[in-house]
Amino acid sequence: MNLRRRGEEVDVTVISGLSGAGRSEAAKALEDLGWYVIDNLPPALIRKMLSLAMGPGNDIDRIALVIDARGGAFFGEAEKELAKLRRDLVNFRLVFLEASDDVLERRFAASRRRHPLSDRLVTGIQQERELMRPFREGADVILDTSELTVRQLRRRMATYFSAGEKAAGLQTTLISFGYKYGLPLDADLVLDLRFLPNPHWVEGLRELTGQDEPVRSYVLAQDLATDFMSRLKDLLAVLLPGYQAEGRHYLTIGVGCTGGRHRSVVLAEEIGSFIQDKGYSAKVIHRDVERATQSQ
Repeated sequence: MNLRRRGEEVDVTVISGLSGAGRSEAAKALEDLGWYVIDNLPPALIRKMLSLAMGPGNDIDRIALVIDARGGAFFGEAEKELAKLRRDLVNFRLVFLEASDDVLERRFAASRRRHPLSDRLVTGIQQERELMRPFREGADVILDTSELTVRQLRRRMATYFSAGEKAAGLQTTLISFGYKYGLPLDADLVLDLRFLPNPHWVEGLRELTGQDEPVRSYVLAQDLATDFMSRLKDLLAVLLPGYQAEGRHYLTIGVGCTGGRHRSVVLAEEIGSFIQDKGYSAKVIHRDVERATQSQ
């Protein structure tokens, strides 16, 4: 089977990353979206499996492979095989899941599982980070799951892998967030909006969010916001086609304010609309709106 010929018709995604970072949940999310998922396949069998799946009579058009450190002695072949897939498949992407060391340690302690690389948990985590470094560096999408619940991870996967969307072309994701809850570590670009007047200090707006029209109107009425958006649009008009020309499939932009409740929400929506108007896919995630609301 000629993978190059069928590669334009089939979407192939590889899920990789650190043990405890949520690979299994990410794979389940893709299964729920209708993907054909194969977990822990030896690298030497990848092309044979794809040839069978893409063969005559099969209607499989979305395949996900989970490749990680469990491959043991076979793992050394994985990087070479993935390079071949990227060469031969138009619709190919590599997703890498990670989390901070302390979060991984807590998750392993809660599950009472042994780390696949070492009896000493801390040593195993560090060894795996080094082993998986080439995968992270070559990833199209990096997801930091440190602050994500299982439900949020599944929602994020659904955002990236909506039914019918191919890997070709540039897909952008806007993540509004609050600096008080930490940076989104999977963002490629981060915009800091804390220089704008804060609706939190305006009577009648504090309890609302950037999804409410009074807050939106207040933020967008500021001269600083108007000037910022004008300059940002000029920048994006250069960046977006440049990224696409370089073969990049995904771009994640973090848009932050203090609490992730007002300014970042408004501007993330505005930027997303602009990107869509330019002909690119744009999805908006408000990471901290619910958390900020609950803290009131």
